[in-house]
Amino acid sequence: MASSSTGTSFAIVDHGGGPEISSLHPEIIQTHILTLLDGPTLASAACASSQLHKLSNEDKLWRDICSTEWPSTEHPLVSLAISSFPAGHRSFYSDSFPAIDHRSQTKNTNRSSLPSVLLSAVDIHYKDELILSKVHETVTESETGWFLCSPFRVDLLDIKESVQTQIRQVGDEKAWLENLEENLTLSWIVIDPNQNRAVNISSRRPVSVQRHWLTGEIQLRYATIMAGDHSSLTSEFVQCAVVVTCGGKAGKEMDVRDVSMLMEDMEGKHVNGRESLVVLKAAMESGKRKKDTRKGEGKERFEEYLEMKKERSERKKRREKAMDIACILTGATIFLTFWSFLLFS
Repeated sequence: MASSSTGTSFAIVDHGGGPEISSLHPEIIQTHILTLLDGPTLASAACASSQLHKLSNEDKLWRDICSTEWPSTEHPLVSLAISSFPAGHRSFYSDSFPAIDHRSQTKNTNRSSLPSVLLSAVDIHYKDELILSKVHETVTESETGWFLCSPFRVDLLDIKESVQTQIRQVGDEKAWLENLEENLTLSWIVIDPNQNRAVNISSRRPVSVQRHWLTGEIQLRYATIMAGDHSSLTSEFVQCAVVVTCGGKAGKEMDVRDVSMLMEDMEGKHVNGRESLVVLKAAMESGKRKKDTRKGEGKERFEEYLEMKKERSERKKRREKAMDIACILTGATIFLTFWSFLLFS
């Protein structure tokens, strides 16, 4: 057994008659060994023996791991939701770490049991420093049905709310944007408290960082590409994006002014509430959780998605051009036929 989040490594080896791990007191294993492990290593340790499996399932171990990884899980609403998961914090961690891979369309998503409430547990770090941790509750049911028909969007901060940070711009413009792309990480976990499922929809690192040409604000986009609604050609894939807007001048402290989550289809249109819930529900239930993600993999997928959108747009333009030519030729044929009939009749 090896490496943990603290950088500690250890090994327990049986050299033919030497002491085995079963000879250690369970309290020593839990207190001095298992508490040093991160989530993936603890999950691996649970597979080593029946004793370790039992000890590794202790909810306090997983609660501490979750609160370290995502401080927002300590919020009362999230804690209450996690308490109903089949294996508590271990189930929640398994659902939420580290990334979702949902690119295969699911045709049997039950639209009659879409989530009535969604919890968003959001944490933003700059390097190892927590700069924002917040929980947002979204009620998706309403008597007027406005949520289901309106473009899907979750705003984490109020209009006049901003979060001041201690981050100052360093280096030139290009180096500063690259620094943010490398070090400003975000986790956005969507929780269905009624079905006891969760999914982390963030790419962790930004897939794009740019300064707005008019306002001068920096916009960071964290995006995950997911399978869309199989019944809609324009939603073959959807972009589940979190857009973070930051302000602040060079040499001064940066502030976070807006954090919002939305969905767009392959034509760049905003997906409505109902279809977004279908996508999220399918991702929670059928999406694969990738345990090993390469650095920059999210950005690569985003760029592939943009290329697909570009090719789709070009095909659409060619079809429209062909239809325009066909309409012109048809109109000209009708016109010539009509005048030929008048002239020679």
